[in-house]
Amino acid sequence: MKALVITPGAGTGARLVEVETPEPGPDEVLVAVRCVGLDGTDTELIRGEYGEAPPGESQLIFGHESLGIVERVGAQVRDVAPGDLVVAMVRRPDGCAACASGEPDMCIEGNYRERGIKGIHGFLAERYVESPAYLVKVPPALREIGVLLEPLSVVEKGLRHAWRIQERMKAWEPKKALVLGAGSIGQFAAMLLRLRGVETYVTARHPNPTISSRMEAIGAEFIPQQDDAGDVKVHLADFPALRGPFDFVFEATGNASVAMGAMRVIGNDGITCLASVTGGESQVEICASCLNVELVLGNRCVFGTVNANRVDFESGAQDLARVSSRWPGWLEGMISRRVPLARFAEALTKHPGDIKVVIEIARQAPLA
Repeated sequence: MKALVITPGAGTGARLVEVETPEPGPDEVLVAVRCVGLDGTDTELIRGEYGEAPPGESQLIFGHESLGIVERVGAQVRDVAPGDLVVAMVRRPDGCAACASGEPDMCIEGNYRERGIKGIHGFLAERYVESPAYLVKVPPALREIGVLLEPLSVVEKGLRHAWRIQERMKAWEPKKALVLGAGSIGQFAAMLLRLRGVETYVTARHPNPTISSRMEAIGAEFIPQQDDAGDVKVHLADFPALRGPFDFVFEATGNASVAMGAMRVIGNDGITCLASVTGGESQVEICASCLNVELVLGNRCVFGTVNANRVDFESGAQDLARVSSRWPGWLEGMISRRVPLARFAEALTKHPGDIKVVIEIARQAPLA
């Protein structure tokens, strides 16, 4: 079968190769891949910034945002059946206490594996084999947008944890939220906040009529920090006075200075969720004493989030259906381009205005 692979750490790009078709065991499922979404992690893997092939192998099938159709099941499998539309979870547990309790997304030791990223092949192939324990069924009605479930699950977890942490107070009724970053993760955050009825503002560096229109469609407001000429119109520090105070801030920019600044724009009793990973060794100037006073005297909270739990995938599937009903066509607009596997290089080249690019593996695969 065909698969898209990289040599981890080499930075030699992606290549299409022939690999052996996997065979499911008695307690496993064979899934025909319908499509796979790309994100910044895939770009970094292709550049050789990180990644780990399975033990004893030199290449890694990458891609972790999958949508597929169950083709065959082992004799002992009862939870899924041929024809089911499924999304596979990404992380596989190690032996730590968190993983043993069913929370590999909260892994303590860090010896987990992640499909398409670390130590186990991903989904940019015609088929893969998986345990049903890591498959989430998706309604057939979501066949065009189900590939969005994995990235959405990360945001679902962030909001779930934020609301759970805020149970530290007897009464927390968030009314205003600020989302930093207007990529797919930022847009998902705005979407979920609007589903919860929270007044939501989204900001990014550059003006973008498409994003502005998309935010307006769900009742959020997009505020660019620069004008068309690149001159700064509004600084991050101005937002509390401009639209605040904010009960919740969700950061998804990948920019270290913005991530640090996000901690200073929440209001009293508020909470900030940091969802982006900022690599490198960049130095950021911040008023440490100011931040300390604001966090302590304002009873403010900051936390980080990564990966997702099964409950977040399941909530995400429900929310995809809710959004499709409430704002028809909005989720379809999240997918900028669909590129056939044979022309994968086109998908790996970013175009202006791209939000989510999807590689099609078996677009016409039938559903039960």
